[in-house]
Amino acid sequence: MIELEGLTKRYGEKVAVNHLTFTVRPGVVTGFLGPNGAGKSTTMRMLLGLDHPTAGDVRIDGRHYEQIRHPLKYIGALLDAKAMHGGRSAFNHLLCLAQSNGIPKSRVAEVLDTVGLTAVARKKAKGFSLGMGQRLGIAGALLGDPQILMFDEPVNGLDPEGIHWIRNLMKGLAAQGRTVFVSSHLMSEMALTADHLVVIGQGRLLADTSMADFIRENSRSYVRLRSPQQERLRDVLGQAGVPAVEAGSGILEVDGARSELIGELAAEHHLVLHELSPQQASLEEAFMQLTAESVEYHAHSDTGPPDTNGWAGGTGTEAVSGGGWGEQWAREQRKRKAGG
Repeated sequence: MIELEGLTKRYGEKVAVNHLTFTVRPGVVTGFLGPNGAGKSTTMRMLLGLDHPTAGDVRIDGRHYEQIRHPLKYIGALLDAKAMHGGRSAFNHLLCLAQSNGIPKSRVAEVLDTVGLTAVARKKAKGFSLGMGQRLGIAGALLGDPQILMFDEPVNGLDPEGIHWIRNLMKGLAAQGRTVFVSSHLMSEMALTADHLVVIGQGRLLADTSMADFIRENSRSYVRLRSPQQERLRDVLGQAGVPAVEAGSGILEVDGARSELIGELAAEHHLVLHELSPQQASLEEAFMQLTAESVEYHAHSDTGPPDTNGWAGGTGTEAVSGGGWGEQWAREQRKRKAGG
């Protein structure tokens, strides 16, 4: 178990981590999310004693990292897959780690097999691809067979098979009762992997909750309907206290009602339904909603007015605070015309 209490880190006037308090518990995969510059990497470095807190405390199974004699047997971590001597082979890199922590040599071959690097065990790490380096870093985290594992962007450079493998690996480790703490910017992958979420923004805790609760509390859920008897369906729903609104293209949307209830009402009044589908926002949408005011680095485009996904030509992931999309774009246009 990992426990943070009032954890704070300042670099001069910059507050990188601001009074973080949360617990990472065993038996679940806990996702650690936040925009760039939110303080995730700094927090993870403080967990491992690589950075010292300005204030607050962080403990691993009740102890500080530096108090643990053989730390790889308690917590395994992947923070930087490139943090290895390129002139050493994969086998010798892991052997050095094993010898420094009282881990038997036989364990090196075991973890190399686990991550799929047995065939290149004697090759120098400097010739490894990004994905192979990630696998070797994961092998280092698993080396001491620890009860606590921490991964920062573990799927970087992995192919689809590798991503599927690391996802199942993390879920399997949690199922064994281990503590698994993972940071990633890939929301689609995190949605498939994490059970619990810790979200920070500008160094502050924004959420500490289950995946399901996080999405429900930070996004809109509704039921979408299509029927050739739309007006009558809308009247029936309204009479039952279930208001429906038109969303264009023959679609009705209903907030705050279960799809089962709507289906039963339609059947009772012999109404034909071409679509009855509950709509739930994605983790990415919920994350963007919660962290919109905490984004430190904003991407802008001046190629034209914004569409419904953000700036024209954007992906919808560039959040702008301090006004709506249209207002922000108009300000940029006025500056340009004025020569500002």
